[in-house]
Amino acid sequence: MRVAGFGFRTTTSARALHEALMRAGGPAGLTGLATAEAKAGAGALQSLATALNLPILAMSPADLARQTVLTHSPRVHTLYGTGSVAEAAALAAAGPGARLLAPRAQSQDGTATAAIAERTAP
Repeated sequence: MRVAGFGFRTTTSARALHEALMRAGGPAGLTGLATAEAKAGAGALQSLATALNLPILAMSPADLARQTVLTHSPRVHTLYGTGSVAEAAALAAAGPGARLLAPRAQSQDGTATAAIAERTAP
């Protein structure tokens, strides 16, 4: 299972989300797109999910807080209980034993981040 997690500002665009995804490794083999519950209904993410024909997986604050992430933003930690929404969402959605392929990647405009997590065990 391979899941892309996203963190983003409310002003982000589907283009910025796509750019962050491409910088994180691209959509090949993805089974879903994950983010915080509070962000799951965002139009930009909905547009990207439709374009890629992938479901959006909404992660609870508790799911996000339980993950060990590589990137640590104090601002994001205050808001979401994790250092990186993108990394935590990807790990939580991929399930127990998942690992990040790399730290989160950011769109050029700085409004979106993406990280890909993979779990090989069932």
